[in-house]
Amino acid sequence: MQDVKEEIKARLPVEDVVSQYVELKRAGRNFKGRSPWGVDKTPSFMVSPDKGIWHDFSANKGGDIFTFVMEVEGISFKEALEKLAAQAGVDISRYSGGDVEVTRRKARAREALELATKFYQYCLSKSKSVQEYVFYKRNLNRGTVEEFRIGYAPREGRVLRKFLTSRGFSEREMNDAGLLNQYGGDMFRGRMMVPFIDGSSVIGFTARVLDKGEPKYLNTSDTLLFNKSRFAFGLAQAKEAIRRDGFVVIVEGNMDVISSHQAGVKQAVATSGTAMTEQHLKMLSKLTNDIRLAYDGDDAGVRAAERAIMMAGDLGINLTIISDYQGAKDPDELIQRGSELWKKAVETRIPAVEWLLDKYEEKVDMTSAFGKKQYSDVALKLLDYVKDKIERAHYEELVARRLGVSREDLRGKEGDLERKMREKPKRRLKKAKTEAKNDTLAKLEDAILAIMVYGGISGPEEIEVPEDETKLAELEMIFDEMYKNFKKNDLERELRELYGRLKKELNKNEIEKLGAELESENLDPEREKEILRKITELSKT
Repeated sequence: MQDVKEEIKARLPVEDVVSQYVELKRAGRNFKGRSPWGVDKTPSFMVSPDKGIWHDFSANKGGDIFTFVMEVEGISFKEALEKLAAQAGVDISRYSGGDVEVTRRKARAREALELATKFYQYCLSKSKSVQEYVFYKRNLNRGTVEEFRIGYAPREGRVLRKFLTSRGFSEREMNDAGLLNQYGGDMFRGRMMVPFIDGSSVIGFTARVLDKGEPKYLNTSDTLLFNKSRFAFGLAQAKEAIRRDGFVVIVEGNMDVISSHQAGVKQAVATSGTAMTEQHLKMLSKLTNDIRLAYDGDDAGVRAAERAIMMAGDLGINLTIISDYQGAKDPDELIQRGSELWKKAVETRIPAVEWLLDKYEEKVDMTSAFGKKQYSDVALKLLDYVKDKIERAHYEELVARRLGVSREDLRGKEGDLERKMREKPKRRLKKAKTEAKNDTLAKLEDAILAIMVYGGISGPEEIEVPEDETKLAELEMIFDEMYKNFKKNDLERELRELYGRLKKELNKNEIEKLGAELESENLDPEREKEILRKITELSKT
């Protein structure tokens, strides 16, 4: 595996890979740019061509081209390896053993899907009736049809299969690509075809029926290449706009995405026939913290928003809702009335929690005691996912005002609910808070190591110097950027201060862990005394 990594690195300079996502400017021997995660106010993203590494000082991320693609695309190492190998023109199968067959099958599936896309595009160009549907009934222009590579699957049952067979593809390879049905015929027939594009590769299709028929949309099932829980339709076309403008719009349907892009809101994506998953949110949050949901206000839309808020709360992500459709049932219908109406709706979004509280209020009788109880039950359950104390206090005030009670009364009920919840197993982990703590510790440790290794200052023995060459090169970049002009006395003082802050953070984390243990039921009295003693000792240091 190391051999193939080195071969890819030799062919792909780090600045070439990074510049596909970040605008870089020369800064001496290095390059500098803005963080692709949008967390810096001034350029703090550094790339070293000499060392083949990058480091984002604002987000405290760094590494080589593989870690960069993994972080920015939200994909696994294996997927990043395959992606970069394709860019570099490196045949992975020459280096690997057990995965050779799977890699070969994936490559053939990609080739089959690419040929199928071109075949469907050709079929659209030869059918005037389908062109009328695409260009006039769906109001798509030629630029949009080309951008999304839209085509047409003929009604005949085996026409694509015959075409791919003539090009040397086996039935198994067509099945790997998700192009055949259970009877061995074409999966898609008589439908407008829109490919699922991941990066630059076609990995599947969404197909819309042209007239009446069910299902209205037929999507590729999960295959070697396509996984609906991780794929966001339109992201390949939207990434540049999302990074440029700093927000993403999640719509419900694939046609909403296409219409939105044509209307000039190119930040739109969809979750392709499945409910939003944590993988979707994690992937999109790597691109931007401003995630806007364009969900319907019906029961299904409310439930989808509830699920999204709960997942986002666990991940530390704030969501907003786009809801001003002016009577239209979805973004596509609103866009048909006028693209400016959709652009205005995207800009006038509201916090997702506020939108949901409004929907809850509409569904119950707020003049009755039972209605108020129903409203307070669901509202408090929702607020449990709001992690920011100021934001939570704001919504508690809002809910209390709507119920006609004091915030203290509301929090009293909240305490009752919490006591009941203790009887149930806790499912959620406070990931966002944990990740923030880990990030602070990592920044402090990296700064200490940079001074120890490249400043020549002796440091605490418990902090081990890494042996990984990429990490050492990253530490050198940190030292050059932050401490290169420090004198020895200044470095020693800085190291002492950093180590002091590190110990305080570690103590704080330990106190929180012990405090959580104190809250557990059936705690042994001796253990309780020990915990209290430890907390007292840690608080003094």
